[in-house]
Order: sequence, then structure tokens, then C-alpha cells
Amino acid sequence: MADDLSCFSKDSFLIKGPKNSPLVLRLIVLMFAMVCGVYICSICLKQIGTNNTAGFLTVEPIQKPCPEPNIEPWEVPYVHYPKPKTFSRAECDCKPVRYFAILSMQRSGSGWFETLLNSHTNISSNGEIFSNKIRRSNVSMIVKTLDQVYNLDWLSSASKNECTAAIGLKWMLNQGVMQHHKEIVEYFKTQGVSAIFLFRRNLLRRMISILANLYDREAKLLNGTHKSHVHSPNEAEILASYKPLINTTLLLPNLRQVEETTAKALEYFNSTRHIIVFYEDIVKNRTKLIDVQEFLRVPHKNLRSRQVKIHKGSLQNHVQNWDDIQKALKGTPYESFLHGDYRK
Repeated sequence: MADDLSCFSKDSFLIKGPKNSPLVLRLIVLMFAMVCGVYICSICLKQIGTNNTAGFLTVEPIQKPCPEPNIEPWEVPYVHYPKPKTFSRAECDCKPVRYFAILSMQRSGSGWFETLLNSHTNISSNGEIFSNKIRRSNVSMIVKTLDQVYNLDWLSSASKNECTAAIGLKWMLNQGVMQHHKEIVEYFKTQGVSAIFLFRRNLLRRMISILANLYDREAKLLNGTHKSHVHSPNEAEILASYKPLINTTLLLPNLRQVEETTAKALEYFNSTRHIIVFYEDIVKNRTKLIDVQEFLRVPHKNLRSRQVKIHKGSLQNHVQNWDDIQKALKGTPYESFLHGDYRK
């Protein structure tokens, strides 16, 4: 009986243990569930907060697309809507802009021609930007500069800002154009840039102008100041008083070299949209400027310039050795240069 009681007491002790274990397990499970719940809630709250913040930061005002301009299909690649970083185009934001570059050579009338274009209320030509050697040091710098100009972010006295309809620059052929012609042609074609070639027919007059300008850089005839262009007849007369002495031995090779450079430039840029303009034609017939305005697709205006021509009249009045020049050019393809005078 005692043995039975002993066994009963032992069995009773062993049975009590399992009765307490479910309670402990339940507490553990409850604590685990609470921890998981708190963790999950915190993650959800973070995600909600992030989404709200992102939504707030990315909200932008809806801009209405610009209406399609009334142009021919071939014009589409040449019509642009720049987004300047330096200012807002305001009400002219949807005004289409066309890109151009005046490709010329020194003393070919490009400065005068550019002032004519800039007298138009919708044309901005920003000058001889690549006279700065750093800007033309490599293709990357050239492209970077062109991008800035055509995005209307190049600020100069010629900038029309908001209402610009044609934006460009003056670019001499010896300022990287010929050296990097492949890359520049590709840029013109992909970016829709039109080229305006401005040349002189009478290369002898151009040579005299170059020599006179080089002399004035050193002599500074106008009160110690060098000027490539003048705005008064008196200043023009002072600069024209210098008569250069032309080396007739190098005269023909120099003229041929200029012709070859011109021909190469036209060959290189033949695949681009371009127009060829001659200085003499504009001087004799200002209606030629209408062709340029048609080319740039801007309204026709009466274009004017304050610049005054320096070397007027017969060439024999502007050189020292006229007789030697006549002998050197007589019977050559350049003989006509001896007789090419202006009416103005």
C-alpha cells in the first residue's frame, strides 16, 4: 500500500509539469507575435512616409506641349525649342528657333554682314566666338561651346533672349573649321544647324584689307587704338591713308591658296543645309539680304548697319606698287580683280 502511495505521489508530480508548459509557450508566442507586429508596423510606416515624400518631390506642373509649327516636313530637323538654363523664354517659350553659323574668312565683310543680321529683331549672331583658342582647342570644347550658343545660354550684346527666332555665330575657316570639319559637319547635320557661307569675289581687295588691318594693329592710327571696323567717314579715311606694298612674287600663290580653301570648305559642307553669299553682291544689291532672311525663315525686315566702308573706289589708290600688281595679274585668271570697283 505504501508502495502504491509512493508511486501515486510520483506520478502526480510528473503530471503537474506539463500543465504549466502550455502557459509558458503561450507567453513566448505572444511576445514573439508582439515583437513581429511592432517591427512590421514600423516598416510599413517608413514605406508610407518615403512614398509620400517621393510623391511630394516629383510633383511638377504640367506643361502644355507647344503646338506644331506650320512648316514643311523637310524643315522639321531645323526647328528647335531651346530650354535655357540662364533665363526663361516666358511667352516666347513655344517660339521655334533655327540655328545657323556664318562661315567666312577674315576681311571678307563678315563683321558688316553680321551687324546687318543683328539689326533684325529676331536674329542673334554672337560674334567671332572661336577667335578664343581655348574654345577651339579640341572637338569636345567646340561642341560644348556650340551647345551653349544654341541653347540661348551664350550672353552677348547681340542676344535677343526670349524672342530669338534664329541664333548663331560668326566662324572663320581658320578657327578649327577646316581642321575638325568632319566632326563639325556631323554636328550640323544631327543638330539641325544651317551654314551661311560669306565670301569675297575680289580676293585682291581682301588682301589689301588684310595688310592694312595688320599694319593698324601695330601702328594704331586712331588715337592709339586698333579698330577693325569703323563707324564714321573720318575714321575710315584715316585707316585708308595707309597704302601697303604687296609682294608680287607671292601674290598668285596666295590668291590660289584662298580659292583652294574656299573650294574645300564648300566640298566639306556640301551635305549640310547651306547658302552661299558674296560680299560684293550685298553691297550692290541689298535685296540679296531677303534671300538670307528667307533662308533663316524669319520675317522680312530692312536690315541696316552703322559700319562705314574703309577702302572705297579704285584699288590703285590703296596700294603703293600698282604697276607691279598689274603686271603680275595680267593674263591670269585674276586679271579681273584689277577692275573690280564698287558703286558705293
